[in-house]
Amino acid sequence: MRASRIEIIPTGKALGAEIQGIDLREIRADEFESIYRAWLDHQVLLFREQQLTDEDLIGFSRRFGELDWAPIQETGRRFVDGYPEIYIVSNVIENGEPIGSLGAGEASWHTDMSYLEDPPKASILYALEVPPEGGNTYFCSMYRAYDSLPGELRRRIEGFTLKHDATYNSGGYVRHGAAAIDDPLNSPGNYHPLVCTHPETRRRFLYLGRRRNAYISGLAVPESEALLDELWSHATQEACVWHSVWQVGDLVLWDNRCTMHRRDPFDAGSRRVMHRTQIKGEARPTA
Repeated sequence: MRASRIEIIPTGKALGAEIQGIDLREIRADEFESIYRAWLDHQVLLFREQQLTDEDLIGFSRRFGELDWAPIQETGRRFVDGYPEIYIVSNVIENGEPIGSLGAGEASWHTDMSYLEDPPKASILYALEVPPEGGNTYFCSMYRAYDSLPGELRRRIEGFTLKHDATYNSGGYVRHGAAAIDDPLNSPGNYHPLVCTHPETRRRFLYLGRRRNAYISGLAVPESEALLDELWSHATQEACVWHSVWQVGDLVLWDNRCTMHRRDPFDAGSRRVMHRTQIKGEARPTA
């Protein structure tokens, strides 16, 4: 049996680690256990220089649990042909139609599909083509965001629930089948606790999802807006953030329960093609 050469290199920031010495097409059970533990410890993992087919990507993703089917994109397209588990994130146009979602603009801070009753527990993004500059992805630790809240603010938000809007995606596009609405009281979505407990680490974290149309139950809209603005400003400060500069062959895995992420814009004339999988949530977020 070959010796494991896995090396875990923390970023030194609030979250994130690079995993070296592993080919994700060939992972032993003990190596996967090390990867899984590192994922829980660091929230986001980066694997460079991978050479994965779509079957390889699905195979690695399934080791974390059952996969979601890709959501319908704002263009009406759903997934990679023949692979309903793979969502395409791209600005590329072919035959007059976009092959993927989100274009070349900025993608605002968000947690993937938190508007669902049971949001995905993890997301995996694999880089096939990247622009020469821009398109970088930033992650923030919602553990750090919660732990560093001033005591009075932490006590104030305990027990609150937050509506996670289902109208717009992170690129600002209206979701397929949704109607444009900017009324936080009446927008579609699910309510989740504003402060949750991670089902595996048992750590507490702030659960914000995304900003647009978010609403804290029971508050007047101006009061909800003011409190959310305060929480968002705190959660996305530099002390909570790490970012990755993409290279072809990079695979990034993040814990969708206790992180948020955003993307820089890039030149629309450059090509960016990413394939994403998501692991189903095993339970609704709980306080």
